[in-house]
Amino acid sequence: MLQEATITQPARLSYDEFKREVLSDYRMAMASREASLVGRREVLTGKAKFGIFGDGKELAQIAAAKCMKPGDIRSGYYRDQTLMFATGMSDIEKFFSQLYANPDIEHEPSTAGRMMNGHYGTRWLDDEGNWKDLMQTPQSSSDISPTAGQMVRALGLAFASKLYRNTPELKTGFEKFTRKGNEVVFCTIGDASTSEGLFWETVNAAGVLQVPLAIFVWDDGYGISVPRKYQTTKNSISDALAGMQYDNNKGGIDIYTVKGWDYASLVNTFQEGITRCRETQIPCIFHVQEITQPQGHSTSGSHERYKNKERLDFEKNWDCVVKMREFITLNEIATEEEIIAVEEEAKEEARNAKNRAWDNFLSPIKNNIKQAELVCNQVVYEGGEHAQKIAALVRDLTSIKEPIRKDIVQTLRKVLALSPVNSEATKQLRNFYNATKADNKSKFTSHLHSESAQNALKIKEQPIAYADDAQMLNGYEILNKFFDYTFAHNPAVFAFGEDLGKIGDVNQGFAGLQEKYGEQRIFDTGIREATIIGQGIGMAMRGLRPIAEIQYLDYMLYALQPLSDDVATLQYRTMGGQKCPLIVRTRGHRLEGIWHSGSPIAMILNAIRGMYLCVPRNMVQAAGMYTTLLKSDEPGMVIECLNGYRLKEKLPSNLGEYTVPFGIPEVIREGSDVTIVSYGSTLRIIEDAIVHYLEPQGISCEVIDVRTLLPFDINHMIVESLKKTNRIVFIDEDVPGGTTAYMYQQVMELQGGYRWLDVAPRTITANAHRPAYATDGDYFSKPNAEDIASAIENLMSE
Repeated sequence: MLQEATITQPARLSYDEFKREVLSDYRMAMASREASLVGRREVLTGKAKFGIFGDGKELAQIAAAKCMKPGDIRSGYYRDQTLMFATGMSDIEKFFSQLYANPDIEHEPSTAGRMMNGHYGTRWLDDEGNWKDLMQTPQSSSDISPTAGQMVRALGLAFASKLYRNTPELKTGFEKFTRKGNEVVFCTIGDASTSEGLFWETVNAAGVLQVPLAIFVWDDGYGISVPRKYQTTKNSISDALAGMQYDNNKGGIDIYTVKGWDYASLVNTFQEGITRCRETQIPCIFHVQEITQPQGHSTSGSHERYKNKERLDFEKNWDCVVKMREFITLNEIATEEEIIAVEEEAKEEARNAKNRAWDNFLSPIKNNIKQAELVCNQVVYEGGEHAQKIAALVRDLTSIKEPIRKDIVQTLRKVLALSPVNSEATKQLRNFYNATKADNKSKFTSHLHSESAQNALKIKEQPIAYADDAQMLNGYEILNKFFDYTFAHNPAVFAFGEDLGKIGDVNQGFAGLQEKYGEQRIFDTGIREATIIGQGIGMAMRGLRPIAEIQYLDYMLYALQPLSDDVATLQYRTMGGQKCPLIVRTRGHRLEGIWHSGSPIAMILNAIRGMYLCVPRNMVQAAGMYTTLLKSDEPGMVIECLNGYRLKEKLPSNLGEYTVPFGIPEVIREGSDVTIVSYGSTLRIIEDAIVHYLEPQGISCEVIDVRTLLPFDINHMIVESLKKTNRIVFIDEDVPGGTTAYMYQQVMELQGGYRWLDVAPRTITANAHRPAYATDGDYFSKPNAEDIASAIENLMSE
């Protein structure tokens, strides 16, 4: 009796239609498998650097693809090639283009050759960096390699669907991003990676939030070489999660199990689960068992080293492609001749795609070599003592069978070193060399930040304005009024974090605003920093403007992985194809105790290149930085000063409209003897040192607030101060060699500040240990006014 597979169309298929669909699926499975097999050979023969493939998962991914609708979003991992092919989000030629690391975005649109193969993503932005209509086709967010790193992003992408369905302010104006919140997020993960904390945090958060997230766990029994029994409680992720199974009274998650080789059951189970997830927004997990991995983990080694004969025999006999062929034969869907014809067509398709991709990769390099040969030979024709050596270098370059761009640049540089200095041919060669380097710089180093008109550095500065009778308010009241203005004027803005909603955050910046704007837009979260960031990532990638709060800077460690690996790299790793204008709000500095000291700035600074790092000294400055970020299309972090919330400040008359420019320091005290560079709370300690000790001695201090560390002083304002004072000291409360060393390097090396020094520059930092508790602990652990004054007195005495 024929086993039935659920169909994708609303009406039942005729037998001929069913046959065509089954054979089409089999053809796709065969073509994807052949791509994996050929891909491995390309690595082993040296054409590609490394290979990691999705063989063994073809059938399950074809079944999942049948459920994806336009607007649905994938947040997956590096074995999803068949899902990408079957949905049309990629194809086999692009698969090979990525394997060869082709930097041409037309041929490799996922990453422009910037990530290893298996890392997928569709292009959500046009050439100007503006959003496309994401509802026209299924979409894939850009993959990252860290295991389970895709989970927190998936949560946020799905949470956005819930917001679009339930938030009145989003009913119109967001048609590029949603169809009434009916989108499902397809999140894929290998079974071993479910051991990661990000998986468990995401699953728990999805169950609490009730979002349309469908998680597919591909269970092939191993994590590289480590068997599942060492990975997962009860040797089964679905058994381990059984307590979260959904029920009508307590909620939870729908959990399904299905075999990865069972075509009919895969299609039926996925259709049932995704339909329910789409309609109810109840999250679901599909534990896809008995998946095989025919070629092992990657091209780095053979799985015969760790799989016994019994397991290898199982993988051979229960391979999903083998089992689908049996399904077709058993049910007499096609003759043996028809099956063989499909297999040959699929294999030919994969091989032809490989050949096209290789030609696309190699042709521009060979053309560039011809140009290089021409300009180098001009130097040879001029003669000179090194002509023969140059000719030999050219011959070596042109004889490389499979050249890469590095070969061209190295040869050009070697020829330049041997060329006559002032000849016309050398001049042409140098111009070609510089143009080649510039072209490669564009290919491999562009788009760390947005290159659109909304780049944060292009946001026009709007100065702060004050009325003559401006009120003096506490810093937290300034922030509260700013957030009130922002939520009233921008329906895309949301804010969330621990204690942010009902009580208005621990420092009252959002006091009363949840009641005014509703729990949909300003809300509390659990204590789960990574998925707080994940919620923000997904929302920002779907057209919203989230402000995700991490309550204290010390706990940014929990949030740093998705910020560093995902948010900060997104523009770069997609070469401008996707963006995530997330705002991370936190607070730190000068609080007491080892885990509330709040100044691990260098750690953050060096982990989030690709984001902006704002370190305001007060809340008026903070509000202007938030405005700048909200006008831009880029991510940033704003670290508010813990001791600034009760600081009295003048209320600007254009709150919510003025902007603080990034990378532009501010001179907050003018002087002529010494330049002091710092930021945040430390500026108030510096002011105490000046007022009580330095100024009475007649030492004139120029104090510069850098305001943002990323970027840092883009117009070299600090050097202009140093030219006047010839002395400089960098101060903060990070560890020795931390952010002060970064500022020192920026000014001394990049800005050439060493040329204006009369004495050696200084850095003043906290001690290497974390601050001890209470007032004395803080005083003796971090820079204090007395120590700062003594250091500057010594500087002046040299």
